[in-house]
Amino acid sequence: MRTSIATVCISGTLEQKMLACAKAGFDGIEIFEQDLTVSPMSPEEVRALAERLGLTLDLFQPFRDFEGVDTATLAANLARAEAKFRLMNRLGIDTILLCANVGTATINDDELFATQIRALAELAAGYGVKIAYEALAWGKYVNTYLHSWRIVELVDHPNVGLCLDSFHILSRGDDPAGIADIPAEKIFFVQLADAPVLSMDVLSWSRHYRVFPGEGGFELDAFMGHLVRSGYDGIVSLEIFNDVFRQSNVERTAVDGMRSLIWLQDRAIALLGAGAAGYPLGIAALPGAQAPSGFDYAEIRTEDPEAVAGMLAQLGFTFRGQHRRKPVTLWSAGDARIIINTQRSRGITAEVSGFGIQVPDAALGTRRATALKAPAVPRHHTSDEQPLHGFTAPDATEVFFGTTSSEPAWAPEFGNGSKPADTGLVTGIDHVNLAQPWQAFDESVLFYTSTLNLQARPGTEVPSPMGLVRSQVLRTDDGAVRLALNIVPHGLENTTDRALGYPEHIAVHTDDIVALARRAVGAGMEFLAVPNNYYEDLAARFGLDAATLGQLQELNLLYDRDEHGEFLHFYTETVGTMFLEVVQRRGGYDGYGAPNAPVRLAAQFERNRLMTY
Repeated sequence: MRTSIATVCISGTLEQKMLACAKAGFDGIEIFEQDLTVSPMSPEEVRALAERLGLTLDLFQPFRDFEGVDTATLAANLARAEAKFRLMNRLGIDTILLCANVGTATINDDELFATQIRALAELAAGYGVKIAYEALAWGKYVNTYLHSWRIVELVDHPNVGLCLDSFHILSRGDDPAGIADIPAEKIFFVQLADAPVLSMDVLSWSRHYRVFPGEGGFELDAFMGHLVRSGYDGIVSLEIFNDVFRQSNVERTAVDGMRSLIWLQDRAIALLGAGAAGYPLGIAALPGAQAPSGFDYAEIRTEDPEAVAGMLAQLGFTFRGQHRRKPVTLWSAGDARIIINTQRSRGITAEVSGFGIQVPDAALGTRRATALKAPAVPRHHTSDEQPLHGFTAPDATEVFFGTTSSEPAWAPEFGNGSKPADTGLVTGIDHVNLAQPWQAFDESVLFYTSTLNLQARPGTEVPSPMGLVRSQVLRTDDGAVRLALNIVPHGLENTTDRALGYPEHIAVHTDDIVALARRAVGAGMEFLAVPNNYYEDLAARFGLDAATLGQLQELNLLYDRDEHGEFLHFYTETVGTMFLEVVQRRGGYDGYGAPNAPVRLAAQFERNRLMTY
């Protein structure tokens, strides 16, 4: 599949954008007119740079407000268009995007639209230019792709075809199935964009909230399926208007866009089945997706391991020993394994730095991550050590693949420790919560779902003393691996602010949280203090008996309940930018105690504020 991306999607100068797109692996780009207008490069220099980079220049856009106008305005529009056709010849671009008129149309007449566009096509033909006509979701008279197709049929000119844009189709709730019935030779260009499902005017939605495929709520795999069935064999491009993307690192954003197209091809193949190979578009599959069976370990990086080690010991974790040649120690309880790493940790009090997941075939997982342009983590191992292959996520978390087993093959590399206790109350890792930089949140969602084969659940927003926290859960269907991503608002990325309001955590599960809490308290652990007001509210909401309520309050336990079961949990104190959580799920409860999150965030903020000041 030939891939392209509009320069409007990403930040930087036109030259920076072209360099980033070539580095990310795109075949070509769309030139957004404003990017060219403000560039110091001449059209000839842009064309020469594209040739040196191996990029095709696929589309010049946008040409607006043409059809449905009076005779005088049409003449002016044709003169304006001819100037653009000359410019396109200098650039070496043969296709222009014609957007359905939004602002200047005064006559609602399909025959007139066709006549005027036919005149434009005759002019364009003299310059070797094709016209891709696009219905905008907010177009004055033409705002659906089927209507734009009727206009193209009426024009009946070889130089006029359609541009299909997934946002303009799906944002209106239109059925894309009709795409499969459009003759492939009349589809001149295809633009893709995803978007979160929002209730707002479609123009604002389009201009600020588009995201790359897989980062929103549209069913783009089905859209691609209809496109493939049409027999289309042309360029598939990305056109994203997003305030965050236009402020983010240009190279990372370009890779994120390329990853989304790689992922979408794989999803479309899964939808189409064995017949996908018979279509001319040439979509490619990824190395096989695997269902993770659980966490291999979680890793904490710290300059001084004593505080973290002390918390683990209080929770009943056993010290398994230090790595034979690295300043890394292993602690375990049940199936939960936590690594304390003091490498590259100068100035780090404590942070969640990585995790491993278990899959049937670690090498296959690595090949899939590589195909999705995941940057590899450099890791040296000796001949007597287990080779582990990992990659760095957009939030800088290091993720490694391990093979499914009760005791990992790398565990014997740690020695001089104790054997795991048979009476431990911790049974495994329930979930890992990771704080996301504000500019990497959507990228991280796609990254983790595509590389780890996780499913994104509906997002939530939780109030905290420092603003709303946007949260997204990614997980396997059976809950064996759960990640919770919390966005850190712009301006609060530094370590102090993270510790105050947005710490990360590792949550372990138990079958007897009361016994574990009592043992931890007996070992000297101080839990995060929960205000009395919380327990008064708890009594009002759930009608708990006095004995149960008193036990919860005594141990600073939090409680939630739904129609499936109950959830009890507590939090340790924060160390650096992280803390530990212990949870117990009773019955079929499958959530995370979301109603209790504001209580936790406020208590952590107050505790850490007092300690800081």
